[in-house]
Amino acid sequence: MRGRSSSRGSRELVSVDGEGGVAGSVHSKKTGSDMNSVDIALKESLEIGGALGAALVDFTSGMTLGTAGSAHALDLDIAAAGNTEVIRAKLRTMESLGLQDTIEDILITLGRQYHLIRLLQSHSGRGLFLYLVLDKNRANLALARHRLRGIESQLDV
Repeated sequence: MRGRSSSRGSRELVSVDGEGGVAGSVHSKKTGSDMNSVDIALKESLEIGGALGAALVDFTSGMTLGTAGSAHALDLDIAAAGNTEVIRAKLRTMESLGLQDTIEDILITLGRQYHLIRLLQSHSGRGLFLYLVLDKNRANLALARHRLRGIESQLDV
């Protein structure tokens, strides 16, 4: 892992694979000790089998607090904004139905990918979600959900 500056003014950690190529990068918009926790969570998310990208997102604003993965796979900032709308719609529906419950995660299954949205349950994480994009052919969905739950429990924001 080596560091470099990002054109967006955020810190970028670049993961280097065994052949010296860039395996993916982590962009965090937090500073201080929070940045370290976000960076670690995003890096661990990318280590989940089949992971293509990950983001920590504030669903009150739709803004990402950090992203990780290949920029060529998909634009995580656009995906974060779109998935914010998915969460808001589900919360409105739950309220309309009078459901007194919480959302653990939301799974969107595409032809070649899984998109997993995990709402943070801790008091400090209210209003945030982890977003993970997985290659459907390489991912184990049950294991990915389990690992993401563990990553969430270690995240301190």
